[in-house]
Amino acid sequence: MSQETVTPDERPGRDTMVEVRNLKTYYEQGGLFGGTPVKAVDGVSFDIERGETLGLVGESGCGKTTLGRTLLQLEEATAGEIRFDGVDVTTLSGEELYEWRQNAQMVFQDPESSLNDRMTIGEIIREPLDVHDWKTARERKQKVRDLLDTVGLKREHYYRYPHQFSGGQRQRIGIARTLALEPDFIVLDEPVSALDVSVQAEIINLLEDLQDEFGLTYLFIAHDLSVVRHICDRVAVMYLGHIMEIGPTEELFSDPANPYTQSLLSAIPEPDPTSTKQRFTLRGTPPNPRYPPEGCPFATRCPVRIRPPEYEHLDEEVWEGIGTLREVLRERERAERTVRERIGELLGRESRFKSLDETYDELFGDVAVPEDVQSVLDDVADLVENDDEAAALALLAEEFASVCDGHADGSGGFDEDDEPIQPEYHSVSVSGRKSFCHRHAEAYREPDDVLDERHG
Repeated sequence: MSQETVTPDERPGRDTMVEVRNLKTYYEQGGLFGGTPVKAVDGVSFDIERGETLGLVGESGCGKTTLGRTLLQLEEATAGEIRFDGVDVTTLSGEELYEWRQNAQMVFQDPESSLNDRMTIGEIIREPLDVHDWKTARERKQKVRDLLDTVGLKREHYYRYPHQFSGGQRQRIGIARTLALEPDFIVLDEPVSALDVSVQAEIINLLEDLQDEFGLTYLFIAHDLSVVRHICDRVAVMYLGHIMEIGPTEELFSDPANPYTQSLLSAIPEPDPTSTKQRFTLRGTPPNPRYPPEGCPFATRCPVRIRPPEYEHLDEEVWEGIGTLREVLRERERAERTVRERIGELLGRESRFKSLDETYDELFGDVAVPEDVQSVLDDVADLVENDDEAAALALLAEEFASVCDGHADGSGGFDEDDEPIQPEYHSVSVSGRKSFCHRHAEAYREPDDVLDERHG
C-alpha cells in the first residue's frame, strides 16, 4: 500500500470533464452582523471523467446536495474552482452562464414537488427549449414527443397533467425535461429515494441506458449504498463538507480504508442472520457545520482517533467519555444564556451551566477512572463551576488532544504557524484511491485489525 501524500483526485492521462479544486460553499457569511458561517462544503477537490458515474454518499446534512447544486451554480461558491472542459464556471455570469447551463442539468429528489401541477407534461418538458429559444415551435413539440418515447412514456401523455402519473412516471418526466437541451453532465440528486423498490430498478436501468445512448456523465448523489454500488464507477464518501475517501466502487466497498467509510459501510443491512460481519456503531451525531472540529472533521466520532502516547491504553469507555465531555462543553460555551439565567447567576443560584455532576455521572459513573485522569476531570469541573468553559476546554485539549484534534502531539497547541493540523490525502491502493486520514501516515498507522481490537 502506497502511503505518499497526494492531492485528492489527480489521475493523469484521463479524459476529465469536471475538475473541482478546493471548493467551499458557506452560508450566512458576511451578513449584516457578520457571524460564523455554516460550512456546508469545505475545501472539496475531485475530478469526474467524461462518460463516468461518480457516486456521492454520506449521512444526511453532510453537504451532498449543496455540492451538487454548487457544481451547477444553483448555489454560489464561496471559494475554489469548478472547471468544465477547462472553463471555470464560477467566473461566469449573465449570458455566458445562461449559455453554459444548457450543458449541465439536474434531476431532483422528489418527483412529486419538482413538477408544476398547473402545466401539462408537454409544457413542462418543452419549457427549457422555450427558454433557450430552441428552433421552431413545431420542432420543439416534436422533440418533446421523441423525449417521451426515450424515457418510456407515451406520446399521448403530452397533454396530461403530473397528478395523473405515478411517482416513477413523474421521475421519468423529470428526466425527459433534463434531457431536453442535450446536456453533457447531469447531477442526479437522490433520483430514486422517493420511489418503491421495483420502480427504483426501472429508473436506474433507464439512467444507465440513457448514459450509454447519449454519452452522459453523472454525479449520482444517494444514501442507498446498494444502488450506488450497482450504478457508479467510482464513489466519493462525504462527511461534514469534506471528501473522506474516493476511489473505484468495488474496491472501496470491499476494502474501505477511511474509518468513516468503514463505519458507513458496516451499517448496510446484512440479510444473512448467521453473518459474523463486524459492525461499528458511531457515537453521537455529526457536529454543527457552523462549528466543525478544528482538525479532522471526523475526530469527534472516530473509533480509532489517535491518542496521546500516555493514554494509549486507557479504557475505551473512559476515552469516549472524555471526547463526549469536550463536545458537551463546546456546546455549553456557545449556548445563549437567557435573561433569567443571567440574573440567577448574579444572585448565586444554580443553573444548567454551573454543575457537571449529572454529566459526569452519566459519562463516568459506571467505569473505573484512573487517578491521573480523575484529577484532570476534577480541575475541569472546578473551572466550569467558575463559569470558565473556555479554560476547561483548553485544559482538556492540553491533556488529551492529539493530531486528530488539530493539535501537535503532546503540546496541546497547533503547528508552528498556530494553525490547526489538518489530515492529508494519502494513496491507499495502486488504483489511486485516496483517503483523508492521519492513520495512513507512517507515524500513526496501526495494524489492519485495530477496529476489531477496540470494538470487537
